[in-house]
Amino acid sequence: MNEQSKRNKIAWEHRAYEFWNKRYGAPEKLAEEIIKNPITHLKKHKQYFRHIEGKKVANLCGSNGRKAVPIALLGADVIVFDISEENKQYALELAGYAKTTIDYIVTDIYEIDLSAYQNYFDVLYLEGGILHYFADIEKLLSILYALLKTNGKMILSDFHPLRKCILTDSEKGSYFGNKNLQLGDLAYKNFFDEAEQTDFPSVSIRLYTLSDIINAVIGSGFQLEKFDEHRGWNGEDIPWEFTILARK
Repeated sequence: MNEQSKRNKIAWEHRAYEFWNKRYGAPEKLAEEIIKNPITHLKKHKQYFRHIEGKKVANLCGSNGRKAVPIALLGADVIVFDISEENKQYALELAGYAKTTIDYIVTDIYEIDLSAYQNYFDVLYLEGGILHYFADIEKLLSILYALLKTNGKMILSDFHPLRKCILTDSEKGSYFGNKNLQLGDLAYKNFFDEAEQTDFPSVSIRLYTLSDIINAVIGSGFQLEKFDEHRGWNGEDIPWEFTILARK
């Protein structure tokens, strides 16, 4: 495991299970909500999962399972690959209370066993702010390409790089100038009391431009089929996230 991944593993195993309980409630509570209508929990990506029965789906950096569990309830065979044991704990409890099954492999994505999973999956699903945890986006995309079956599809959703240019002055970042690794706050740090935040480890990130991302997808061999931009989470008229649909 490289140094960036080691740092991020330490960070994402720091009170993550506690945070998920704070943010989404106990696993049994969230499971009750998901069971009512699983596909609605896939939100803007639900169109890609309407006929998923029997398909093999990899949810990479799948975190606490809140996307993997609905997909499993829709009839897919789901494997989550994620770096955090605490994320795994919440996800497996969530699946259990939802009366479904997911596999959960704790690993660095760079170290997925391709001898077992090459050309294995019908669908790859990545969402929620992932790419900045990988310093080598070309290597990441080459691994994703290897995991997918011929004619399989990848749904890759992430934060829109341009959002950094339209935040408040105190939050703005450089669009073209962030090619090196930098330290950042753990995503859920601010959900804890200020006095507790000093104990939180930092994450190691690298920011990409939109062209970096799209060119890495194309350069790895994927056929880019669709690119969608999404508004802010509260409907703000700004580019906040994007989704790429690509096929092998």
